[in-house]
Amino acid sequence: MHLLSSAYTFFLSLSSSSPKMIPTKATISVPSEDPKKKKEDEKPEEGSSVAATKKTKDEEKEGEDLSEEDLQLKNELEMLIERLREPNTELYKPALETLRTLIRTSTSSMTSVPKPLKFLHPHYPALQELYETWPPSEDKSLFADILSVLAMTYSDTQPRGTLRYRLLSASFRPASAPLSEPGSWGHEYVRHLAAELGEEYNSREFDEEGMEKASEENKVPGTVDDLCNLALECATFLLHHNAEPDAVDLLEELEIVDRIVDVVDENTYERVCQYMIRCVNLLPPPDDLSFLRTAHSIYAKHNKFPQALSLSIRLGDPALIRKDFNAPANPSMKKQLAFILARAGVPKEWLDAPVDDNMEDDESELPEDLLECLSNTRLSTQFREFGKELSVLEPKSLEDVYKSHLENTRPTTTVDSAKANLAGTFVNAFVNAGFGNDKLMAKAEEGSSWVYKNKDHGMLSATASLGLSLLWDTDEGLSQVDKYTYSAEENIKAGALLATGILNSGVRTEADAALALLGEYVENKALLLKTSAITGLGLAYAGSQREDVMQLLLPYVADESLSMEIASLTSLALGFIFVGSGNGEIASTILQTLMEREDKQLDEKWARYMVLGLALLYLGLQDGSDATIATLRAIDHQISQLAVVLVDMCSFAGSGNVLKVQELLHYCDEHIEKASKEKKDDKDATPEEPPKDDTFQAFAVIGIALVSMGEEIGAEMSLRQLNHLMHYGEPIIRKAVPLALGLVSASNPQLSIMDTLSKYSHDSDLQVALNAIFAMGLIGAGTNNARLAQMLRQLAGYYYKEPDCLFMVRIAQGLVHMGKGTLTINPFFSDRTIMSRTAVAGLLATLTAFTEAKGFILDKYHWMLYFLVPSMYPRFLITLDEELNAIPVSVRVGQAVDVVGQAGKPRTISGFQTHSTPVRLGTTERAELATEEFIPFAHVLEGFVILQKNPGWEKEDKMDI
Repeated sequence: MHLLSSAYTFFLSLSSSSPKMIPTKATISVPSEDPKKKKEDEKPEEGSSVAATKKTKDEEKEGEDLSEEDLQLKNELEMLIERLREPNTELYKPALETLRTLIRTSTSSMTSVPKPLKFLHPHYPALQELYETWPPSEDKSLFADILSVLAMTYSDTQPRGTLRYRLLSASFRPASAPLSEPGSWGHEYVRHLAAELGEEYNSREFDEEGMEKASEENKVPGTVDDLCNLALECATFLLHHNAEPDAVDLLEELEIVDRIVDVVDENTYERVCQYMIRCVNLLPPPDDLSFLRTAHSIYAKHNKFPQALSLSIRLGDPALIRKDFNAPANPSMKKQLAFILARAGVPKEWLDAPVDDNMEDDESELPEDLLECLSNTRLSTQFREFGKELSVLEPKSLEDVYKSHLENTRPTTTVDSAKANLAGTFVNAFVNAGFGNDKLMAKAEEGSSWVYKNKDHGMLSATASLGLSLLWDTDEGLSQVDKYTYSAEENIKAGALLATGILNSGVRTEADAALALLGEYVENKALLLKTSAITGLGLAYAGSQREDVMQLLLPYVADESLSMEIASLTSLALGFIFVGSGNGEIASTILQTLMEREDKQLDEKWARYMVLGLALLYLGLQDGSDATIATLRAIDHQISQLAVVLVDMCSFAGSGNVLKVQELLHYCDEHIEKASKEKKDDKDATPEEPPKDDTFQAFAVIGIALVSMGEEIGAEMSLRQLNHLMHYGEPIIRKAVPLALGLVSASNPQLSIMDTLSKYSHDSDLQVALNAIFAMGLIGAGTNNARLAQMLRQLAGYYYKEPDCLFMVRIAQGLVHMGKGTLTINPFFSDRTIMSRTAVAGLLATLTAFTEAKGFILDKYHWMLYFLVPSMYPRFLITLDEELNAIPVSVRVGQAVDVVGQAGKPRTISGFQTHSTPVRLGTTERAELATEEFIPFAHVLEGFVILQKNPGWEKEDKMDI
């Protein structure tokens, strides 16, 4: 705006012709004029009459820069102004209307000011004075309207003049004949008005708090409602002229963005919604949620069910989800929505009508095929079909992954074979996950199973790996795992229980086998069987919010006679099952336990899992955790600090909230020297105590990644912060930085992060190196990234004498080739807009184990690597017909491009290749149909997409024949 007004000023200083105005303009005019000109300009001040000055001016200009038509226009305008000064009131209206027509019809290039405005500019102050002398009438209203346009050229010296005269003009009109649309004065006028509306609204807000700031002369009339109504008129004009972002910004500034729902039409709603959804990450709460709700209302109004449903999922609102799910009448559309809900892990119970609606038969109303889509039961068979299409069905052996012939190791040293076998267990499980045909476990000969090549706790992980191999395959899986449940060896039995939980993860069945099989073992006296059954239930029912499972597990959190291990793992399992639900009963039980347990127990390494269980309840709830945080601060133990950090960071997970990131960075800059003194004073300084004190800093670092991973700019900025922390942080912080890098870019191997982690993986602190190696596995999970595979082979050679690091390298190799390149652990889906809460919970639980790798993963709790299971999901696009049979269709797959707010219809993907479905989609890739033959029901081509024949396409086809 200011650029324009200074342009006006420049032109006017060349052609001004009113002596009254010259001193004011001389102060603002562009200083690069030659002084001679200025003197010429100032001379007329001594002149006696306005008319004489005008004549001399006109004579000067005639020869200079005015063409004949310009001169004619100038004289005509001046004649019209003279008319307004005459006493004959009948001449006013035609004069004003001619003025209005001249201003409206004037065209100008982008760089110059419209001619009428240029010539009228010097007369503006005189016209203002004249205006004040007129009595209120329709003519005065028209006069005010014209002054409103002229005020644009004076926005520097008289702010908000345009808006003031616009509202005055409206106030003189009778209700039956309202003022013409602001758009009739052109686009620039509307933009000017929009800017002034925002300024005025903000100044009004401030006025109510303090003294009135605006002077009487420039006081803008009208109430806030008048401002809002004018803003809506401007927004309507902007929407119809492809300026959707400007319209949204204007209404947001006046805090009435929800009223845009009534203004958009079928041509503009899509662009408005896309812009609003992109803004969500950049808005402070609660504006972000109001934007989501508004976009949701627009989509719902225009019957865009998948888009509306995906926003309800982001809002986590059960009532909205139910409403959106029941909105469409088309059964195929309903199935598509069911697939979206299944991917998001939305509890089936949310879709049942509330009991008080007298609709008990609603349960039976959900047809069989819909239930099948909702409970993900097709996932296993479709995933194997997908593997067959990509010809990766054949099981991979360990050697295929390690490629040790390419490693430059010296094979003279003996490696701890138990550790090597244990690593083999996990690699085999991750690489062949979901295919159910690996050579070591699933298809092993009777008696020669890999389980027996491990000892003690290794057997637990080996047996549990069977569950990962048979992931999502509930029928075949249970029969294969069953034989191990009768084993006399406790570890094998415990592993079988964990396997049962793993293979049911993310899949709901009528039989509810997991609860039936694991429920009885929860009460078992043996610690191993008890914890395995509890963890198994947590994995199997992650995100399902099942009340019956809660009733079964909750007593184990509250019972103080049980060890911290049992209570904490139960708390974590409940966190998994009720992730993001804010369940008050569980929260209060965990809080009670934290208050009542003895200090010595809270000092144990397990306490962090109890707190994590509590934090997961508030995942993504933002301010929903305030009361809990206040309670946590009251706990008289160091753990309260850790709990506050964890609950706080989980509440804002994926929100990109900048203030939270700053808060977490503040935790990191505390130097815990004072803690060492406290430690000396503590009488019971258990060996577990020293690292306990500053554990919260490790979680604060992970929290930075957790909060900022939701949007790209924030994620990029967080990398720089993490880099600083690595350079200047305490050892505990340095240990956590690689984990944060792994989280911020899970299954998305970016070059810069790979190189950074490669550097950290050779760190002198083995803890840092270990976590960096694991993080390399996380960023490459399921990508088959050749560069990462090469780096890990080099590391295997580098650490051939360090059994722990070598073990970790093997695990990372298994992760990179996870599902033979068909799986992802990235928690964002649906074009990276929706965050899967269960996936985040899985990643956080795994990273928590690595905050003290020596106490968990490298001790006998290596089975915690299976916490990754809830975040594993196939990265496929499978197209189905309306009977849910797979049909091959050609699609273009390329890198996703952000085109929000761009003009026209730019391409949404770049560098694409055309494939036939089913296809594998990378984390940052997007697909679009390459044929007009089908219309997809889903708005994002990802996962299962149901297609409908395009009725118009067949006709064209016949014509071609």
